[in-house]
Formats: sequence, C-alpha cells, structure tokens
Amino acid sequence: MLKRLNVKPFKIEISIADVRDLGDRLNRTRWPDTIEGSEWSYGIDLAWTRDMVAYWRDDFDWRKQEAILNAFPQFTAVIEGQTVHFIHVRSPEPNAQPLILTHGWPSTFADFAGMIGPLTDPRRHGGDPVDAFDVVIPSIPGFGFSGPTRAAGWNSARIAQAWDVLMRGLGYNRYGVHGGDAGSFIAREMGIAEPEGLLGIHVLEIFAFPTGEPGELDELTDVEKARMKFMAGFNDQSCHQRVHQTRPLTLAYGLTDSPVGQLAWICDPMMGLGQYAPPEPRSRDAVLTNVSIYWFTKTAESSARWYLEDARSDAGKPDKINRVPTGVALFPYNLISVRKIAERANNIVHWSSYDRGGHFAALDVPDLLVDDIRTFFRRFR
Repeated sequence: MLKRLNVKPFKIEISIADVRDLGDRLNRTRWPDTIEGSEWSYGIDLAWTRDMVAYWRDDFDWRKQEAILNAFPQFTAVIEGQTVHFIHVRSPEPNAQPLILTHGWPSTFADFAGMIGPLTDPRRHGGDPVDAFDVVIPSIPGFGFSGPTRAAGWNSARIAQAWDVLMRGLGYNRYGVHGGDAGSFIAREMGIAEPEGLLGIHVLEIFAFPTGEPGELDELTDVEKARMKFMAGFNDQSCHQRVHQTRPLTLAYGLTDSPVGQLAWICDPMMGLGQYAPPEPRSRDAVLTNVSIYWFTKTAESSARWYLEDARSDAGKPDKINRVPTGVALFPYNLISVRKIAERANNIVHWSSYDRGGHFAALDVPDLLVDDIRTFFRRFR
C-alpha cells in the first residue's frame, strides 16, 4: 500500500519583473527577412507572426489568464525526486470516476481548463450526473510548472509509472486515463504496464504502422491508405520531432533567450504547419497562454528532451503490447491511424471519428472530446 503523497498547494505567481522582461524583449525583436509573398511556404508566416507578437506585447493579458488558471485548485508533489504540478478537482457527485488527463507538446495543462466543469459537474453543464469524474491534470515532468527535469530518463514509461504513483497517492485505487500527443504515448505506456486498478485508456492518437509484408495493405480503403501515407511522411512537414529527438539543448538556447523564437516554434505546429487552415478558429489568448507558460518556466529544453528520452529507450514503441481496454477518438487535421493495424498491439474497444476538430481537440472541440470520454468510460462504471 503506497503512502499518500506530500501534496502542497500551488498558485501561479509570475513576478512583475518577469512580465516586464517579456515586454522588453518583445520590443527589441530582431526580425528575419523572407521572400515577399512566400507566406507559409518557408515556415511560419512573417506577417502573421508580427501581428501575433504585437498582440502578445500590447493586448494579451497574462494576469487574466493567470487568474483563470488559479481558479482551479493546484498542487505540487515530488515523485522520484521530480516536482509534479497538477490540478485536482473533485466532483460534487458521490460516485465520480477518477480520471487523469495528460497534455502534449506544445500544449500545457491549461488546454483542459474548458473541460473541467463538464467533466466534474455534468449536472450543471447539461449532462448526466452519472458521467461525473474527479479530474487530475498534471504538467508532464519537464513541462511548465512541473519545471525542468533534473535527471535523465524521464521518458513516457517512467512518466506512466509516476502517474500511477500520483493517482494512488491521491487515494484513487481505480482510475481512467486520457491523453493526446505526448499524453497519448504516456497513456499507452500505462496500458503496457497494466498497473492494478487502471480501468482503461482513451487517446487521440495511436501510432501503428504496417510491417511491410506483401498484401498487408490490400484490404485497406483508399482513405485508410491515405492516412498511412500521411503518418509515414509526417516528418517531411514537421521538423520539430526530429530536432527534439537529436539536439534539444542546441535548439533551446534560442527559444529560452527569444520569446519570439519560442512563439514561432510553438505556433508553427499549432497553426497547422502551413498545410491547411486551422480546423477551428483558435483563440489567440489560448495559444499565447501556452507560449507564455513555456517562456516563464524556461522549459523549452526539458520539454523537447522528452522526445529524446523516448528515442533513447523502448518507450513509445508501437509494437509493445497494450492489453488494457483502449478508446481512440479520431479528429481531422491529426495523425489518424487505421484500426486494423492499430489492433495488432492494442486492445481497442472504442473507435470514433469526427468531422471537425484537430490535433488540439481540447482547445478546438472540447464538447466533442468530453462526450467521447464520457462514452468510453461508461463501460467501467
């Protein structure tokens, strides 16, 4: 029986000096040149970035966003020597199901803010009180207010173990897991580890690829073949994963010293890599809240290092067997798997597709994501 964690209350309090320093740096931005009219074809559009930076400098209200996040009870605990920051909201319903939600990169725990009310108190949000959850929303070690990781080895498998320690330390012996992006890898590692009391995992992506055997893809539809082709060629469009997996520290010198560098690196994937328009109008305040959290906590390097830690271990490998009941919610403008291939190494019991939303579903379509989470976890109540 694990001892309860030493949990301490936490409040976001960015100093006036740090806020002013951000404004000063934005005022002194050195802008690159590019080919006139090239827009997004060489990277994040220069005119768009100038406009976004002007909004960040002149109109974005960090204190307002800080107050929104501080309205939720936040805490820290130390697990294996690493600080873990998290939101913990208990439902007013007596039989609420515990649920841990994990963000990805370049997201933060703040992406889930709009889902907390509907998940914890469905009665007040037009839902069935039977679907209530207690929610725990941690910042991944190395991300945001969990601060930089201080030791090597914080890969998805180790974080998965830490999440089980966290949930049990909070008194939950049975719980569910949801994750997207990095959170999908961490959730799946929890399924692979099968800790006692893990009910099921719900993810936005499940990475599974063909083996190359003759005839393997013959029965796939044209749509499914297109999905496989896009997943296989993802790195042709996104440089982020490859850089993070190889030289995160080299990159971080620029991102930690330049807020515009940090913004551009985050906004490139958040705005669609220039391949297509964002699937839903994305709030500039929501995007800049994420960027500001990375900037103020100086976690550009340690968050990128998560990719390298996975690459150096067997964490995140798609051929590892996940026997825990798994639900997958597929949104357009995301890495969409094929169920036939994904079922080889995963116990998939729920598979849903939507015609709106995207990779950042918690921001784009929180209503659809909440409903899908409710639907999947009803089977365990």
